[in-house]
Amino acid sequence: MDTHESTFPLIISVDDHTVEPATVWQDRLPEKYRGVGPRIVRAPVKEMTFLGGRFKPVMGEPGDDGPVGDWWVYEELRRPLTRLDTAVGYSRDEIKLEVITYEQMRPGSYDVPARLADMDVNHVQSALCFPTFPRFCGQTFTEAKDHELGLLCVRAYNDWMVEEWCGPEARGRLIPLTLIPLWDPQLAAEEVRRNAARGVRAVAFSEIPPYLGLPSIHTDDWDPFLAACDETGTVVAMHIGSSSRMPSTSADAPPAVGSTITFANCCFSMVDWLMSGKFEQFPNLKVMYAEGQIGWIPYILERADVVWEENRGWGGVADKVHRPPSELFAEHVYGCFFDDAFGLRNLDAIGLNNVLYETDYPHSDSTWPKSREVGEAQMGHLDPEVVERIVRRNAIELLGLTDDGLWDGTR
Repeated sequence: MDTHESTFPLIISVDDHTVEPATVWQDRLPEKYRGVGPRIVRAPVKEMTFLGGRFKPVMGEPGDDGPVGDWWVYEELRRPLTRLDTAVGYSRDEIKLEVITYEQMRPGSYDVPARLADMDVNHVQSALCFPTFPRFCGQTFTEAKDHELGLLCVRAYNDWMVEEWCGPEARGRLIPLTLIPLWDPQLAAEEVRRNAARGVRAVAFSEIPPYLGLPSIHTDDWDPFLAACDETGTVVAMHIGSSSRMPSTSADAPPAVGSTITFANCCFSMVDWLMSGKFEQFPNLKVMYAEGQIGWIPYILERADVVWEENRGWGGVADKVHRPPSELFAEHVYGCFFDDAFGLRNLDAIGLNNVLYETDYPHSDSTWPKSREVGEAQMGHLDPEVVERIVRRNAIELLGLTDDGLWDGTR
């Protein structure tokens, strides 16, 4: 581990990312599916834009002019690896929307020993990692035409995540986060239970499912999935962008607009959950918002309580939300941040037990390799035991880690 003298606790990051190795699905799918299942093709980029919260890449043909990169090919999908997927180690001015190859990315993005070494540099002990190619809740497989193949792809990813990414080589320092077949809540429940049986305690989900053409959480459609999470102690982890629509204001808004308001989907989602009645229906259910930051939470809780108190009669929630939303938040919801000095000055209004720390490696927003320094600067006014809870203890308790902050696959 990093030998820099510091009293700052070793970090447990609840939001990092893995870039899947090229062979994840080719090694695990039945042979008949390998020609249509996810695979890597090296090809030039013909066109690539990111406007109004929408990423639109167009792959050229081998031999065409244009920058060459590695592309995931799956059914009709063509999705390139980009510098935004793995930006750590590059200066801010070098981080642009451009295609890259595996050789052009930092090895810690996809290689376990290299990842552990980069965690050591960054004062990080353990990390929970979201996907890249499947997107943040596996919506890539939901959007595919062949759901039989999609289910096999979800299971193959989960097997790789548990057995290899978080396998013996990781020494308990990588914490598994699995996917579900979003198109079938009953199959989703089965996958939650399958993974919970091998010690998995977190599953990815969309912050706003209707943006994916799926039912909202105000319906009972998701109840089989939520019941499985409730029964197994599996945390529902929602990352910004897990609805495939980043917040924006217009079709021509530059990415900087969306980057400033990335928390907005988390904000909308949290109000959905607080007003859904699901936390009373499933009393053991826990949800977390990755990369949503926390400074916006106090006002939303204040407003939600006022609406519940004054307007629940006509607001459509009187028969299912029987307690103030702020109380439900305190028992069921976790906000995750990596750079939020304002939120840290308002912990009393959020709740010390409802805050988790993250580093966002290897994305462009990541605080790597200075996550400790950022934490020290922003948490310097807090008591050591408060810092310990934010940086480690809340994650240990939520994710069922050992007291030492490791995943052992049996808890």
